[in-house]
Amino acid sequence: MTADAHSTRAVIAMIVAVAAFSLMDAGLKSLAGYYPPFQVAALRGAASLPLVLAWALATVGARSLLRVRWSLHLLRGVLGVAMMASFVYALRTLPLSTAYSIFFIAPLLITALSVPLLRERVGPRRWTAIGIGLAGVLVVLRPTGQGVLTLAGLAVLLAALAYAISAITVRLLARTDSTESMMVWAMTMIALGAGALALPDWVPIRAADGWIILAVGVAGALGQYAITEAFRVGKASLIAPIEYTALLWGVILDATLWGVLPDSVTWLGAGIIVASGLYLLRRERIHAEAEHP
Repeated sequence: MTADAHSTRAVIAMIVAVAAFSLMDAGLKSLAGYYPPFQVAALRGAASLPLVLAWALATVGARSLLRVRWSLHLLRGVLGVAMMASFVYALRTLPLSTAYSIFFIAPLLITALSVPLLRERVGPRRWTAIGIGLAGVLVVLRPTGQGVLTLAGLAVLLAALAYAISAITVRLLARTDSTESMMVWAMTMIALGAGALALPDWVPIRAADGWIILAVGVAGALGQYAITEAFRVGKASLIAPIEYTALLWGVILDATLWGVLPDSVTWLGAGIIVASGLYLLRRERIHAEAEHP
Protein backbone atom coordinates (compact mmCIF):
# COMPACT_ATOMS: atom_id res chain seq x y z
CA MET A 1 0.00 0.00 0.00
CA THR A 2 1.36 3.43 -1.00
CA ALA A 3 1.87 6.30 1.42
CA ASP A 4 -1.09 8.16 -0.12
CA ALA A 5 -3.29 5.09 0.30
CA HIS A 6 -2.22 4.79 3.93
CA SER A 7 -3.03 8.45 4.52
CA THR A 8 -6.44 8.14 2.86
CA ARG A 9 -7.25 5.04 4.91
CA ALA A 10 -6.18 6.79 8.12
CA VAL A 11 -8.31 9.88 7.38
CA ILE A 12 -11.40 7.78 6.59
CA ALA A 13 -10.86 5.70 9.73
CA MET A 14 -10.58 8.83 11.86
CA ILE A 15 -13.75 10.34 10.37
CA VAL A 16 -15.57 7.09 11.18
CA ALA A 17 -14.12 7.09 14.71
CA VAL A 18 -15.24 10.64 15.47
CA ALA A 19 -18.73 9.96 14.09
CA ALA A 20 -19.04 6.71 16.07
CA PHE A 21 -17.90 8.30 19.34
CA SER A 22 -20.25 11.26 18.81
CA LEU A 23 -23.20 8.91 18.34
CA MET A 24 -22.07 6.98 21.41
CA ASP A 25 -21.97 10.20 23.43
CA ALA A 26 -25.48 11.06 22.27
CA GLY A 27 -26.59 7.68 23.58
CA LEU A 28 -24.80 8.31 26.87
CA LYS A 29 -26.51 11.70 27.18
CA SER A 30 -29.89 10.03 26.63
CA LEU A 31 -29.13 7.44 29.33
CA ALA A 32 -27.75 10.06 31.73
CA GLY A 33 -31.23 11.47 32.23
CA TYR A 34 -32.45 8.23 33.84
CA TYR A 35 -29.44 6.48 35.39
CA PRO A 36 -26.62 7.55 37.76
CA PRO A 37 -23.27 8.44 36.12
CA PHE A 38 -21.41 5.36 37.42
CA GLN A 39 -24.17 3.09 36.13
CA VAL A 40 -24.06 4.68 32.67
CA ALA A 41 -20.26 4.28 32.64
CA ALA A 42 -20.61 0.62 33.62
CA LEU A 43 -23.20 0.01 30.90
CA ARG A 44 -20.90 1.63 28.33
CA GLY A 45 -18.01 -0.67 29.27
CA ALA A 46 -20.15 -3.80 29.50
CA ALA A 47 -21.91 -3.12 26.19
CA SER A 48 -18.64 -2.77 24.24
CA LEU A 49 -16.68 -5.49 26.03
CA PRO A 50 -18.08 -8.56 24.20
CA LEU A 51 -17.34 -7.03 20.79
CA VAL A 52 -13.85 -5.85 21.77
CA LEU A 53 -13.03 -9.19 23.43
CA ALA A 54 -14.17 -11.21 20.40
CA TRP A 55 -12.02 -9.06 18.12
CA ALA A 56 -9.00 -9.36 20.41
CA LEU A 57 -9.27 -13.15 20.74
CA ALA A 58 -9.60 -13.49 16.97
CA THR A 59 -6.56 -11.33 16.23
CA VAL A 60 -3.97 -11.90 18.98
CA GLY A 61 -5.37 -14.68 21.17
CA ALA A 62 -5.80 -15.02 24.92
CA ARG A 63 -2.09 -15.20 25.76
CA SER A 64 -1.43 -11.66 24.54
CA LEU A 65 -4.24 -10.41 26.76
CA LEU A 66 -2.75 -11.92 29.92
CA ARG A 67 0.93 -11.01 29.53
CA VAL A 68 0.57 -7.34 30.36
CA ARG A 69 1.80 -4.68 32.79
CA TRP A 70 -1.02 -4.97 35.29
CA SER A 71 -0.13 -1.91 37.37
CA LEU A 72 -0.47 0.45 34.41
CA HIS A 73 -3.65 -1.27 33.22
CA LEU A 74 -5.15 -0.84 36.69
CA LEU A 75 -4.22 2.85 36.69
CA ARG A 76 -5.77 3.25 33.27
CA GLY A 77 -8.90 1.49 34.50
CA VAL A 78 -9.25 3.91 37.42
CA LEU A 79 -8.75 6.84 35.06
CA GLY A 80 -11.27 5.37 32.63
CA VAL A 81 -13.93 5.11 35.33
CA ALA A 82 -13.26 8.70 36.46
CA MET A 83 -13.33 9.98 32.88
CA MET A 84 -16.55 8.21 31.87
CA ALA A 85 -18.46 9.01 35.07
CA SER A 86 -17.41 12.67 35.00
CA PHE A 87 -18.29 13.08 31.33
CA VAL A 88 -21.65 11.36 31.76
CA TYR A 89 -22.40 13.55 34.79
CA ALA A 90 -21.69 16.62 32.68
CA LEU A 91 -23.89 15.43 29.81
CA ARG A 92 -26.91 15.42 32.12
CA THR A 93 -27.05 19.22 31.84
CA LEU A 94 -24.55 20.39 29.21
CA PRO A 95 -25.15 20.24 25.44
CA LEU A 96 -22.77 17.93 23.57
CA SER A 97 -21.23 20.89 21.73
CA THR A 98 -20.36 22.68 24.99
CA ALA A 99 -18.95 19.53 26.56
CA TYR A 100 -16.82 18.89 23.46
CA SER A 101 -15.57 22.47 23.44
CA ILE A 102 -14.23 22.09 26.98
CA PHE A 103 -12.95 18.56 26.40
CA PHE A 104 -10.82 19.77 23.48
CA ILE A 105 -8.32 20.96 26.09
CA ALA A 106 -7.23 17.31 26.45
CA PRO A 107 -4.57 17.34 23.66
CA LEU A 108 -3.02 20.44 25.23
CA LEU A 109 -2.98 18.73 28.64
CA ILE A 110 -1.29 15.68 27.11
CA THR A 111 1.52 17.88 25.80
CA ALA A 112 1.88 19.65 29.15
CA LEU A 113 1.88 16.38 31.12
CA SER A 114 4.46 14.81 28.81
CA VAL A 115 7.08 17.07 30.42
CA PRO A 116 6.95 15.71 34.00
CA LEU A 117 5.71 12.19 33.15
CA LEU A 118 7.62 11.34 29.96
CA ARG A 119 10.55 13.77 30.31
CA GLU A 120 9.73 15.28 26.92
CA ARG A 121 10.84 18.82 26.09
CA VAL A 122 8.20 21.44 25.33
CA GLY A 123 9.44 24.76 23.97
CA PRO A 124 8.10 28.25 24.70
CA ARG A 125 5.91 28.36 21.59
CA ARG A 126 4.10 25.18 22.58
CA TRP A 127 3.71 26.40 26.17
CA THR A 128 2.18 29.58 24.73
CA ALA A 129 -0.28 27.50 22.69
CA ILE A 130 -1.22 25.57 25.85
CA GLY A 131 -1.80 28.83 27.72
CA ILE A 132 -3.99 30.19 24.93
CA GLY A 133 -5.97 26.95 24.90
CA LEU A 134 -6.58 27.27 28.65
CA ALA A 135 -7.78 30.83 28.05
CA GLY A 136 -10.22 29.42 25.50
CA VAL A 137 -11.61 27.06 28.15
CA LEU A 138 -12.16 30.05 30.44
CA VAL A 139 -14.08 31.76 27.64
CA VAL A 140 -16.38 28.74 27.31
CA LEU A 141 -16.82 28.41 31.07
CA ARG A 142 -17.34 32.18 31.59
CA PRO A 143 -16.39 32.10 35.29
CA THR A 144 -17.31 35.77 35.86
CA GLY A 145 -20.57 35.79 33.93
CA GLN A 146 -23.75 33.79 33.51
CA GLY A 147 -21.79 30.96 31.99
CA VAL A 148 -21.33 27.28 32.64
CA LEU A 149 -18.84 27.42 35.49
CA THR A 150 -20.86 24.73 37.20
CA LEU A 151 -20.13 21.27 38.53
CA ALA A 152 -20.94 19.99 35.03
CA GLY A 153 -18.34 22.26 33.40
CA LEU A 154 -15.73 21.29 35.98
CA ALA A 155 -16.65 17.62 35.49
CA VAL A 156 -15.70 17.90 31.80
CA LEU A 157 -12.34 19.38 32.82
CA LEU A 158 -11.84 16.42 35.20
CA ALA A 159 -12.73 14.03 32.36
CA ALA A 160 -10.24 15.76 30.06
CA LEU A 161 -7.51 15.54 32.69
CA ALA A 162 -8.21 11.82 33.27
CA TYR A 163 -8.16 11.26 29.51
CA ALA A 164 -4.85 13.08 29.16
CA ILE A 165 -3.17 11.06 31.92
CA SER A 166 -4.62 7.88 30.43
CA ALA A 167 -3.14 8.82 27.04
CA ILE A 168 0.26 9.12 28.70
CA THR A 169 -0.12 5.62 30.16
CA VAL A 170 -1.01 4.35 26.68
CA ARG A 171 2.32 5.67 25.39
CA LEU A 172 4.08 3.72 28.15
CA LEU A 173 1.99 0.56 27.65
CA ALA A 174 2.47 0.62 23.87
CA ARG A 175 6.15 -0.21 24.42
CA THR A 176 5.30 -3.66 25.78
CA ASP A 177 1.57 -4.46 25.49
CA SER A 178 -0.73 -5.02 22.51
CA THR A 179 -3.42 -2.59 21.45
CA GLU A 180 -5.97 -5.37 21.90
CA SER A 181 -5.00 -5.92 25.53
CA MET A 182 -5.28 -2.19 26.25
CA MET A 183 -8.78 -2.07 24.78
CA VAL A 184 -10.03 -5.24 26.48
CA TRP A 185 -8.76 -4.37 29.95
CA ALA A 186 -9.93 -0.77 29.70
CA MET A 187 -13.49 -1.91 28.95
CA THR A 188 -13.32 -4.67 31.58
CA MET A 189 -12.15 -2.33 34.33
CA ILE A 190 -14.64 0.37 33.43
CA ALA A 191 -17.48 -2.17 33.47
CA LEU A 192 -16.42 -3.77 36.77
CA GLY A 193 -15.11 -0.65 38.53
CA ALA A 194 -17.98 1.64 37.62
CA GLY A 195 -20.42 -1.22 38.16
CA ALA A 196 -19.18 -1.77 41.73
CA LEU A 197 -19.49 1.95 42.49
CA ALA A 198 -22.95 2.04 40.93
CA LEU A 199 -24.40 -0.91 42.88
CA PRO A 200 -25.66 1.06 45.93
CA ASP A 201 -27.76 3.34 43.70
CA TRP A 202 -28.43 0.92 40.83
CA VAL A 203 -31.58 1.77 38.89
CA PRO A 204 -33.46 -1.08 37.12
CA ILE A 205 -32.85 -0.85 33.39
CA ARG A 206 -35.91 -0.01 31.36
CA ALA A 207 -36.64 -2.33 28.44
CA ALA A 208 -37.04 0.67 26.16
CA ASP A 209 -33.40 1.64 26.79
CA GLY A 210 -32.04 -1.71 25.67
CA TRP A 211 -31.52 -0.59 22.08
CA ILE A 212 -29.73 2.59 23.24
CA ILE A 213 -27.34 0.54 25.40
CA LEU A 214 -26.72 -1.82 22.47
CA ALA A 215 -26.09 1.13 20.14
CA VAL A 216 -23.67 2.65 22.67
CA GLY A 217 -21.76 -0.64 22.81
CA VAL A 218 -21.55 -1.02 19.03
CA ALA A 219 -20.66 2.63 18.40
CA GLY A 220 -18.05 2.58 21.19
CA ALA A 221 -16.41 -0.60 19.89
CA LEU A 222 -16.45 0.66 16.29
CA GLY A 223 -15.02 4.01 17.34
CA GLN A 224 -12.27 2.37 19.37
CA TYR A 225 -11.29 0.09 16.47
CA ALA A 226 -11.42 2.92 13.92
CA ILE A 227 -9.29 5.31 15.98
CA THR A 228 -6.77 2.56 16.65
CA GLU A 229 -6.58 1.80 12.93
CA ALA A 230 -6.26 5.51 12.10
CA PHE A 231 -3.25 6.00 14.37
CA ARG A 232 -1.76 2.68 13.25
CA VAL A 233 -1.56 3.56 9.55
CA GLY A 234 -1.47 7.37 9.58
CA LYS A 235 0.64 10.14 11.04
CA ALA A 236 -0.74 11.78 14.17
CA SER A 237 -0.19 15.25 12.68
CA LEU A 238 -2.46 14.29 9.76
CA ILE A 239 -5.36 12.67 11.59
CA ALA A 240 -5.45 14.32 15.02
CA PRO A 241 -7.03 17.56 13.70
CA ILE A 242 -9.99 15.50 12.43
CA GLU A 243 -10.93 14.92 16.07
CA TYR A 244 -12.12 18.52 16.20
CA THR A 245 -14.94 17.65 13.76
CA ALA A 246 -16.65 16.21 16.84
CA LEU A 247 -17.85 19.77 17.49
CA LEU A 248 -19.83 19.71 14.24
CA TRP A 249 -21.34 16.36 15.20
CA GLY A 250 -22.18 17.80 18.62
CA VAL A 251 -23.97 20.77 17.08
CA ILE A 252 -25.93 18.55 14.66
CA LEU A 253 -26.96 16.08 17.38
CA ASP A 254 -27.83 18.88 19.84
CA ALA A 255 -30.04 20.60 17.28
CA THR A 256 -31.65 17.38 16.02
CA LEU A 257 -32.27 15.55 19.29
CA TRP A 258 -32.51 18.30 21.91
CA GLY A 259 -33.24 21.47 19.94
CA VAL A 260 -30.32 23.50 21.32
CA LEU A 261 -27.44 25.35 19.67
CA PRO A 262 -24.20 26.78 21.13
CA ASP A 263 -24.16 30.53 21.71
CA SER A 264 -21.59 32.92 20.25
CA VAL A 265 -19.36 32.85 23.35
CA THR A 266 -19.12 29.06 23.22
CA TRP A 267 -18.19 29.25 19.53
CA LEU A 268 -15.51 31.83 20.34
CA GLY A 269 -14.00 29.73 23.13
CA ALA A 270 -14.12 26.59 21.01
CA GLY A 271 -12.39 28.43 18.17
CA ILE A 272 -9.57 29.54 20.48
CA ILE A 273 -9.09 26.00 21.84
CA VAL A 274 -9.14 24.39 18.38
CA ALA A 275 -6.74 26.99 16.93
CA SER A 276 -4.25 26.47 19.76
CA GLY A 277 -4.53 22.71 19.37
CA LEU A 278 -3.90 22.87 15.63
CA TYR A 279 -0.90 25.15 16.17
CA LEU A 280 0.43 22.69 18.75
CA LEU A 281 0.10 19.81 16.29
CA ARG A 282 1.96 21.85 13.66
CA ARG A 283 4.82 22.56 16.10
CA GLU A 284 5.02 18.88 17.06
CA ARG A 285 5.21 17.91 13.39
CA ILE A 286 8.04 20.40 12.85
CA HIS A 287 9.90 18.97 15.85
CA ALA A 288 9.37 15.41 14.59
CA GLU A 289 10.70 16.31 11.12
CA ALA A 290 13.72 18.02 12.67
CA GLU A 291 14.53 14.93 14.74
CA HIS A 292 13.97 12.51 11.86
CA PRO A 293 14.86 14.33 8.64
